[in-house]
Amino acid sequence: MPVHLIKLAVGCDSVKELKDWVAERMKTARKKGLPQHHIHITRMTPKRVEDILAGGSLFWVIRGEIAAREKLIAIEPFRDRDGIGRCRLVMQPRVIAVSPRPMRPFQGWRYLTGDTAPPDLDKISAANVGAMPEPMRRELRDLGLL
Repeated sequence: MPVHLIKLAVGCDSVKELKDWVAERMKTARKKGLPQHHIHITRMTPKRVEDILAGGSLFWVIRGEIAAREKLIAIEPFRDRDGIGRCRLVMQPRVIAVSPRPMRPFQGWRYLTGDTAPPDLDKISAANVGAMPEPMRRELRDLGLL
């Protein structure tokens, strides 16, 4: 079973905004002739790299809930210009909305096991939650109806 990472999407207000942000980064990368991968740089390097790369994703927390994910394809430790250790989290540039789940703020990233990861919204057909506008989903969740 894969292990996932979970991280706050600081400054992002919706899954649509995250998708737009990633699309803009891919457009810039394409213009520069760079590979079409979404890269997020973090300070710490995960210890469970093999487990993560065996099908894991980076789950994004947006406005207090786990809301989206991107599949991780590489984890690359490196040193920046100042000699400080950093890590590139390399992802497929496809943001996938997941079943929203409340999450309190935290610093850095955390591990999320495969059995506790929320399912993708497109796999949930029960109430067509995936077709709802994001603000409506948030309001229904806050009311305890989702």
